[in-house]
Amino acid sequence: MNTECTLRVRSYECDSYNHVNNANYLNYLEYARYEFLKEVGFNYEKAVQSGYGTYIAKIEIDYKKPAFIDDLLVIKSKPIKKGAVSGIIEQQIWRAEELIVDAKVTWVFVDSKGTPVKIPEEFDLPGLKP
Repeated sequence: MNTECTLRVRSYECDSYNHVNNANYLNYLEYARYEFLKEVGFNYEKAVQSGYGTYIAKIEIDYKKPAFIDDLLVIKSKPIKKGAVSGIIEQQIWRAEELIVDAKVTWVFVDSKGTPVKIPEEFDLPGLKP
């Protein structure tokens, strides 16, 4: 499943070069992943209450172009790999027709101790699969 969400760059997210500081892209990607999970029907709060969670194991980010104050950004998220315990989500940040960031985020399903575990059926949703 492919999802999109938008956000506008705020002034405090920019650095002395007047573009978005590289660390803030992690926040943008996290926001979009949460929106992605909601759209595919994944109830994160229920997973946590059931003693589970998702950890980010790896993020690969290619910064293509800078974003600036007041830019309207579209963040596209889609699963590109899914296993019994983990998966990879590709995320891209766009400004109109310009690709700003291309990222691949590896996530792992864990129990309450942070140990990777097989995703229980109720949380293993079709939208998590490519």
